[in-house]
Amino acid sequence: MRKLSLIFVAAMLLSTGNILASDIDGVKPSKSLSTQITKLLEDNSFTDEETDLTAQVRFTLNSEGEIVVLSVDTDYTDLERFVKSRLNYKKVDVSKVEEGKLYTVPVRIAS
Repeated sequence: MRKLSLIFVAAMLLSTGNILASDIDGVKPSKSLSTQITKLLEDNSFTDEETDLTAQVRFTLNSEGEIVVLSVDTDYTDLERFVKSRLNYKKVDVSKVEEGKLYTVPVRIAS
């Protein structure tokens, strides 16, 4: 009888741990946006000499769920043009679009 109660308590603890460990909120929109931006910026044509290019990209989302690039803070004009051409008015899949909210994403291009 004692072993049965021990097994019951262990099963309760495991099931409670699984319930508490589950992600109720799902994927956060900012994390999802970063992943989608990474995919949009893949396959670049920068040379090996242009390694470790960095930029701070400020953007917002419009009502259709498209990225509207506001600024690209970088010293490299080629990188600025590349980021704007790849991201501006590209549709992203975000469940809760907060129109007008400003996002800042660091971008690093490494070859």
